[in-house]
Amino acid sequence: MSRVDTMAYRGWPNCCRLWNDSVELIVTTDVGPRVIRFGFTGENELGEFPEHLGQMGSDEFRLYGGHRLWHAPESLERTYCPDNAPVVLERQADGVRILQPTEPRTGIQKEMVISLSPTDAHVCIVHRLWNRNLWAVDLAAWALTVMAPGGTAVIPFPPRVPYPEGLLPNSQLVLWPYTDLTDPRWGWGRKYILLHQDSTKPSPQKLGASVADGWMAHVRNDRLFVKTFRHVAGATYPDLGSSAETFTDGRMLELETLSPVTRVEPGSTIEHVENWLLWRDIPTPRGDDDVDRYILPKLARLQA
Repeated sequence: MSRVDTMAYRGWPNCCRLWNDSVELIVTTDVGPRVIRFGFTGENELGEFPEHLGQMGSDEFRLYGGHRLWHAPESLERTYCPDNAPVVLERQADGVRILQPTEPRTGIQKEMVISLSPTDAHVCIVHRLWNRNLWAVDLAAWALTVMAPGGTAVIPFPPRVPYPEGLLPNSQLVLWPYTDLTDPRWGWGRKYILLHQDSTKPSPQKLGASVADGWMAHVRNDRLFVKTFRHVAGATYPDLGSSAETFTDGRMLELETLSPVTRVEPGSTIEHVENWLLWRDIPTPRGDDDVDRYILPKLARLQA
């Protein structure tokens, strides 16, 4: 069964631990909303920034690491609001609900409802953005997960179709001004994009895509992390139509998913759900064949 208790973690005295016989997940309450740890007993699958751990208060923006909730589109004023204040935590039957104070700069309030399977390495996170303004706001929920360094991200293309059957385009890649497609950290397959994190290469790389399959993955030290999400066909997404994005630099790699852009009326909310899953004994993919051989069977079991 899944259990919940309180513990200190990396300098924060009031963290919440969700755990079962397979995995544990740690949520901060002194700052947040944020998941700072997820993994099997032992190493954290999520990346951390040691210089920020345990800090609280102040108007300085800190990354901390782990998993966080932003709202898109990105801008310095709306996106980089500090989350350095305590959050309200409510225990629920299979997890917790955490609620951040309304951001004074934006009038948006962030919420996560986090549930852990009683037996499996499976977490469900419901992300909500509440509009506490007196006017409507157009935004998208943006769920960002910092992965521990040294891993490889996997993003699927839509199904490939041979010519001349496939006359119309069915794929869209979004590049940032600093994206360099010749960078060796990228791996370009026919069916999948790979991005490797390399601590010797500090230059940032980012890519967005319309991922109709609704999943993205990360492999590190023979452990496979998958997050699934709902892609809404025909909806308007931020960043030129991106429902999933990945970013890396010399310290981290991020898996990011987004909801469609929605007009949120005063007092209303938008919701974006991710499911996290974790497996052992999965080798780092080097190309399409490895993804098909080792990762797709795991996803197929989810859909069975």
